[in-house]
Amino acid sequence: MKRLLPLLGLLALTACSGKPPAPESAPASASTARVATPWDDMKKDEQRAANVQKTVDEQAKKQQEQIDAAQQ
Repeated sequence: MKRLLPLLGLLALTACSGKPPAPESAPASASTARVATPWDDMKKDEQRAANVQKTVDEQAKKQQEQIDAAQQ
C-alpha cells in the first residue's frame, strides 16, 4: 500500500506531462465580425448632431460674410 501511492502519483505526473494543450479552434468569422453594442445608436446620433452643427456653422459664416459685405 505504501508503494502503491507513490507509483500512482508518478503515473499521474507522467500521464499529464509532455502533452501540448489541445488547441482551441475559434471560427475565423468570429474574430472579424463586429458585435453591435447599445452605444452604436448613440454614436450615430452624436455624429448626426455634429454634422448638423457643422452645417449650421457654415451657414452662419456665409450669412455673416454677406452682412459684412453689405455694410461696406
